[in-house]
Amino acid sequence: MAFHPYLYFDGNCREAFNRYQEIFGGELTVMDGTEAPPDAGIPEDKRALVMHASLLNGEELLMASDTYADFSPVQGMVVHYSTTDIDRAKSIFAGLCEGGTVHEDGHEEFWTPFYGSVTDRFGTPWQISVEPPNE
Repeated sequence: MAFHPYLYFDGNCREAFNRYQEIFGGELTVMDGTEAPPDAGIPEDKRALVMHASLLNGEELLMASDTYADFSPVQGMVVHYSTTDIDRAKSIFAGLCEGGTVHEDGHEEFWTPFYGSVTDRFGTPWQISVEPPNE
């Protein structure tokens, strides 16, 4: 079983996912309303918004779109990313911190050699940590 976060953005999904691809790597797919048939019901002034974006890196998948409804920032959840590579964790955390709000600087905890939390410049809350390698 796999759970995959689906994020909503207020018109900046493309910018956010381009940045996430820079940070995480992977294959980015973005479809906006201009790719929908004319009878799809998308208002003309909303056709440039992202209908669906996906970032696939191995088995890791993050998805999103711009919202057509009233926007409200994410509350009551975070996107958690873990890796067994401490340098990768630090690099990803640093990338997400650029222009964001750091809640906990990257540091060692009793359960991990690296943990940090941040809300990135797009309003998405993240936790980044290092997991022990599978043996």
